[in-house]
Amino acid sequence: MSILSAAGHFVLPLEDPVLKFLVILVIILSAPILLNKIKVPHLIGLIIAGAVIGPNGFNVLPRDASVVVIGTTGLLFIMFLAGLEIDLTEFKKNKWKSLGFGMYTFAIPLIFGIFAGYYILGYAMLVAVLFASIFSSHTLISYPLVSKLGISKNRAVNVTVGGTMITDVLALLVLAVCVGMAQGTVTTSFWVRLTVSILIFGGVVLYGFPVVARWFFKNVQDKVSHFIFVMVMIYLASLFAELAGVEAIIGAFLAGLALNKLIPHTSALMNRIDFVGNAIFIPFFLISVGMIIDFQAFFKDFETIKVALIMTVISLGGKYLASIATQKTFRFTNNEGRLIFGLSSASAAATLATVMVGYNIVIGETENGEPIRLLNESILNGSILLILVSCTVSSFVTQKSAKNIANAESEDRLSDNQDEDEKILLAVNYQETVAPMTNLALLMKSKRNTEQVYALNIINEKKNESSNKNAEKLLNAASEIASAADLKLNVLKRHDSDVINGINNEIKEHRITDLLISVDKNKGFSSGFVYNLYNGYLTNESVNVLVYHAVQPVSTIRGYHILIPANAQYEPGFYTALLKIWNISRNSATKLTFYADGNMVKMLENIKKKATVDAEFVILHNWADLPEIAEKMKSDDALILMMAKRGMKSYLPEMQNVPDYLNSIFKSSNYLLVYPTPNTKDNTATALHSRSFNNPDDFAEIGNFIGNIFK
Repeated sequence: MSILSAAGHFVLPLEDPVLKFLVILVIILSAPILLNKIKVPHLIGLIIAGAVIGPNGFNVLPRDASVVVIGTTGLLFIMFLAGLEIDLTEFKKNKWKSLGFGMYTFAIPLIFGIFAGYYILGYAMLVAVLFASIFSSHTLISYPLVSKLGISKNRAVNVTVGGTMITDVLALLVLAVCVGMAQGTVTTSFWVRLTVSILIFGGVVLYGFPVVARWFFKNVQDKVSHFIFVMVMIYLASLFAELAGVEAIIGAFLAGLALNKLIPHTSALMNRIDFVGNAIFIPFFLISVGMIIDFQAFFKDFETIKVALIMTVISLGGKYLASIATQKTFRFTNNEGRLIFGLSSASAAATLATVMVGYNIVIGETENGEPIRLLNESILNGSILLILVSCTVSSFVTQKSAKNIANAESEDRLSDNQDEDEKILLAVNYQETVAPMTNLALLMKSKRNTEQVYALNIINEKKNESSNKNAEKLLNAASEIASAADLKLNVLKRHDSDVINGINNEIKEHRITDLLISVDKNKGFSSGFVYNLYNGYLTNESVNVLVYHAVQPVSTIRGYHILIPANAQYEPGFYTALLKIWNISRNSATKLTFYADGNMVKMLENIKKKATVDAEFVILHNWADLPEIAEKMKSDDALILMMAKRGMKSYLPEMQNVPDYLNSIFKSSNYLLVYPTPNTKDNTATALHSRSFNNPDDFAEIGNFIGNIFK
């Protein structure tokens, strides 16, 4: 296909697919580079660029089906990522706050909109209500800015995302009812059909999708297929939403919630989803939004200007009042209040859907035979100005407030030094254990630890058990998995006649804090492995030793049952080992069930108050109760045992029977044995052991202290 006319000039709009895609890619590439220098959010640059090159600008590109399809995918990705990245524990904790914000941000703009439509613009009440519903909904168009700054789990973001779903659903229900009333179809059957379809849709997505996804991730190992499967789930949920009578964006968000626990936030799959969404789909959506904008439409007549100004003032004013009301009601900080306003002030997808539906419904004719539309052309053109202004305000406010919150969280983080001291070593020896060990390390490492994870293979020349070629194969496999999750893995090879000595020497040279070794899922605790564990790995008293047995992917685990022996708090390595368990829950959104004595439970409960995870606590009187705990565990649950060597304060005689018990009962389950080091130079542990554990209040105080570190 030629891109030039017979005269040798470019033909506009461009039709050549290669050239069209090239133009869009150049815009996506240049917008962040150019605008970041003048501190303008690149989101605005993409929208303006879309307006300039679109059919209402210089007509460089048409807003054809290809742009609409990829742009729609971008919008669905924004909502899917919001559901996927949300902290479900905080989401449950803040559900009433989300409901409160959702009602504020729906009702306040709606009331002002009805007043303006009925009394100022003179619309009929039905039209005024539909007109007002335009301002109740909003689009999380600036969510990528929040995600990029790493504060997607902030409580203000959590509340805003939850409230967005509430207000969008209500606004779209108002749209459905108003359209039905205009067409005379609102009957009892209408309400029954709508209610039943929404309930079925929600049930299928929230309860059916996780079952299908868990089976898929267990049985299909191909990484590309994992990503395609996620895309299928997004579009399938969006289709179900439309069939149920609500917008596709609601389905995409619920799909994110449904897959939240199956796609760990530190996993390679999460990194792929985030990368593709932010690199291609979301920028396409922003450009497609810009292509709608027609600057000339604002100046057609005074009525259009008046309606556009009223719409803009009501929308931004209503959202601002809703954010202030939320801030005051739930005692958020000023930056959190501004962030709520920034995220909720953008009008785009749902607004445009409402306007287009209302504009396309004809309710009569004029004397001249011209159609009388439910929403007139002035509202249609006014919505374009509203989209442009609201997206601009949203981007600027979100970027500034999100940066302030990110900086404050960075300053308040007490575990920075802990993260810098943390060095995790994976002792890889068999191909089938590489992926499970690497994926577990991605979950249990601290957030800021991006370069302190090591993978080691010992080439045993004496026994000639492993060749140099095999070592490279194992280490390359671990490195590829880590790289896909955006983690730099340090690979180590060592020639040594004794594997244990080789590992211990590497621990000393690199000042390793945590050693992760793996049990073969078929052999379990063989006599040789038990001997090497107690007479080899555990002889190094400067590291926490973690023994991992995996029979299914860590992403498919529903919950962890953790047994902690009495007096474990006296072990110097206990707190860093506990942090690993805490990180597993936070990064995989899985539930933790702790079994410990009363004092330990009190400490853990106080940690949870400061560093929230989904956890419950059960008083454990005797480790002989382990069989009863095993009966409570489901097939997709995993076991974590906090162990101790003989002579340590938390050692129990029952621990010597653990290997045999695991071989007989937990052969088909994932489990992790954690041996805290009896000797550590960690400053946190040193500070804690200077404190007393004389009464229950001391445990509560220690829990508060540790909670601040675990944040």
